[in-house]
Amino acid sequence: MRSITIEELEKTDCFKRCIVDIRPEEQYQRGTFPGAVNIPMEQFEKRMAEIPKEKTVYLLCHTGDRSRACTEKLEAEGYDAINISGGYRAYLKLSLSRYMEKESEEKKREKTAEIERSIIKKYRKSIWRPFTKALNEYQLIQEGDKIAVCISGGKDSMLLAKLVQELKKHGKISFEAVFLVMNPGYNEDNWNIIQDNAELLGIPLTVFHSKIFDTVAGIERNPCYLCARMRRGYLYAKAKELGCNKIALGHHFDDVIETILMGMLYSGKVETMMPKLHSQHFEGMELIRPLYLVKEEAIKSWRDYNGLHFIQCACRFTENCVSCGGGRGSKRDEMKELIAQFRKTSGVIETNIFNSVKNINLRTVIGYHKDDMTYQFLDDYDKRHAVILCKDRDCVI
Repeated sequence: MRSITIEELEKTDCFKRCIVDIRPEEQYQRGTFPGAVNIPMEQFEKRMAEIPKEKTVYLLCHTGDRSRACTEKLEAEGYDAINISGGYRAYLKLSLSRYMEKESEEKKREKTAEIERSIIKKYRKSIWRPFTKALNEYQLIQEGDKIAVCISGGKDSMLLAKLVQELKKHGKISFEAVFLVMNPGYNEDNWNIIQDNAELLGIPLTVFHSKIFDTVAGIERNPCYLCARMRRGYLYAKAKELGCNKIALGHHFDDVIETILMGMLYSGKVETMMPKLHSQHFEGMELIRPLYLVKEEAIKSWRDYNGLHFIQCACRFTENCVSCGGGRGSKRDEMKELIAQFRKTSGVIETNIFNSVKNINLRTVIGYHKDDMTYQFLDDYDKRHAVILCKDRDCVI
């Protein structure tokens, strides 16, 4: 099977080629190689007849891995098919790099200012107000805090960084912020995209490196869980070393309600992702989630309105997951699909899911636990009934 780089593809004759992007339609609509047509991978076999045999066919996916299978299928059917090495990610990295090199410093500053204005003006209602409401309602930032804003490179953490910057400019609370990025062993393309986006957004990065991806590479069972735990620990440690008392993560409203449903459906318990937590292992450190009330739909809209392209999944091992145009999804992907169906049914269901974990009536649950204390409704079932009868009879027990 033959392959070609993005740079080599640009030099081919556009009249003699057909570029097929096999990523999901939503991702294709957000950006693709110029002139590419979209045939999502799950539809590929049924729609192969749409692909012209008289042209050389180039296959594009997110990383250049999943498109290999489609390239082989076309070759078996007699097509002149070539796989695009590095996929759309390589094209995005190349495009961003060229933009940063070509545009003047003045143009880049203007772009950064436009992005900042969009947060305060166009997205004031859907992003800025929920952001500040969460800060106030859950007391996330106090006077004198030094916060490590943890940036993974995705849309959520990048928006969080811009919101914190705007808060420092326009807010009444005096605090410090460090924009902290850990490179646990990112693919080179992903790492370049993160740095170029940070420059475009005007975010001054504080970078440190670890070898987490190498460490978990040989783990067969729950590598994602171990990776997440290790990443959190490294971020806490580095933040404390820098004199911070808090780390801020980019989890949003949808993450919260997805967690509620996953707990109920797969763990048999009612719990959620909390807006803030004291660290159990790093004394004096606290985790906060300032995007707690911001919906993912608003974040995507802000990203697309400003023509921004962030990495979607930087993990070396799962970058071919559904969220990146690959194969089978996670339980969280299932919850996203379920909630999307709920939204079609009613506009209040997602809010009700969120409210369900703050409007709990302990008298209408079979049991609950808090720390070492457990309660089962039979513990005081007869006693409560006797108290009710006594009140009705105006007597005292």
